[in-house]
Amino acid sequence: MGIGEKFDAAKDKIGGKIKETVGRATDDHSQIMDGKLDQARGVAKDKLADAKAHLEQDVADLNTDDTEGGAAAHGV
Repeated sequence: MGIGEKFDAAKDKIGGKIKETVGRATDDHSQIMDGKLDQARGVAKDKLADAKAHLEQDVADLNTDDTEGGAAAHGV
């Protein structure tokens, strides 16, 4: 998982919360909804980055030789 992906997700979540708060303070329903949308986008990006990291780890685990002696026994 790239740190950039996590940073981008956090930026969306924080920016969205700020928009939502300003929208509530100014009674601007459009800005409230934009803020909530940005927050949801950030959550989705965060979950996608986590899933990508887990998938990359699973692939790495599949390619790791953890058999005793260092080689997989094929047909023994």
